[in-house]
Amino acid sequence: MMQFTETPLPPLHQITTPISNPTMNKNRPWPAGFPTSKSLGSFGDANCMEQLLVHCVNAIESNDATLSQQILWVLNNIAPPDGDSNQRLACAFLRALIARAARTGTCKLLASMESAHFNLAIDTHKFSIIELASFVDLTPWHRFGYTAANAAILEAVEGYVVVHIVDLSLTHCMQIPTLIDAIANRFEVPPLIKLTVAGAIEDVPPLLDLSYEELGSKLVNFARSRNVIMEFRVIPSSYADGFSSFIEQLRVQHLVYAESGEALVINCHMMLHCIPEETLSGIHSTNSNTYSYESPSISSFRSMFLKSLRSLDPTLVVLVDEDADFTSNNLVSRLKSAFNYLWIPYDTVDTFLPRGSLQRQWYEADISWKIENVIAHEGLQRVERLEPKCRWIQRMRNANFRGISFAEDAISEVKTMLDEHAAGWGLKKEDDDIVLTWKGHNVVFASAWLPA
Repeated sequence: MMQFTETPLPPLHQITTPISNPTMNKNRPWPAGFPTSKSLGSFGDANCMEQLLVHCVNAIESNDATLSQQILWVLNNIAPPDGDSNQRLACAFLRALIARAARTGTCKLLASMESAHFNLAIDTHKFSIIELASFVDLTPWHRFGYTAANAAILEAVEGYVVVHIVDLSLTHCMQIPTLIDAIANRFEVPPLIKLTVAGAIEDVPPLLDLSYEELGSKLVNFARSRNVIMEFRVIPSSYADGFSSFIEQLRVQHLVYAESGEALVINCHMMLHCIPEETLSGIHSTNSNTYSYESPSISSFRSMFLKSLRSLDPTLVVLVDEDADFTSNNLVSRLKSAFNYLWIPYDTVDTFLPRGSLQRQWYEADISWKIENVIAHEGLQRVERLEPKCRWIQRMRNANFRGISFAEDAISEVKTMLDEHAAGWGLKKEDDDIVLTWKGHNVVFASAWLPA
């Protein structure tokens, strides 16, 4: 997950504006099915919090500031930012709803409350390489995908003298040092590694405190220390146009080197969900793109990106992402989906980070950022557009890829990695794919693909 810090905020439950109006609780109906505000204890479970948030969304979207404030007052009192996992989850959604009201201009009273009482801007933490590397090791959230992908890559590049790895990852190549180690240990004469990364121009956490050129230099030096020759290249890219310029440069590069017999590996780690999934007819943009497929009005940047990858005839594509659905245009549906998925990181944090620790602040700020992006933003600014595994599988098949199973050695490595973490983490196999679970709930999936 993406991690960063934020400016400390005053506790939301201390905000008094919603109850400063003596008439706010008069002549206004409570949402159907809820007890009176005198019995706040009955609102404490996750289901009631979710229903309150849904009613609050409807009130904000219908510009009913008074009813919104009534519900916000209840949420302020039952969801402190330092409470249990469900309370902290609800608190993050509450903040996101107020941020949405401020951005969209609905419920002017809520927008003024946001301006007067607290700053919702998130101050993203800039990680050093050491900080980020140690941070992603705290939980299987990323390690699961790293371990499965590296095992599949090692098997796929057997016998190649040159291996071109295209790394599409939100975690700034944190997977690569382990892969270099594995290559150095597995092959008597390691292949030449060409590493190409997408340097997205959008500021999506986690952020590094050094440039990609400096990052590349450090990776090349590390590879040299393991007797692996590596070349590093970064291509400036944008999620908004489906990485069209990135794909075009890859295509040119591939035409030059295809006949040399190098392996081409596309490693997609939690970055593709940032590509817009709407059909092009629904995206209003003046930016041109280099894609050219039939019937663009019924295609999306996401589908066209996968078709572009297929045209490169890669040796292997690995797709790892979070198994949830944040794509609905209906805000209530999106809120419910996010609420019923993002409880997981809040629930897991007590198993590996103590309260009050700096890393825990970064971790929970990450989740808050995700929630705000899902709830408060629309259009191209909303980059947290997760799709469930079943939909990605269909997209890959439509792009003329076929899934392959992970080898038993790969599954064994993943299980060994999970043994280093809390007992609630699990692994299950679904057809050709493997899925990371928390207390039986799907969290992250990993899949491997070959051209059909």
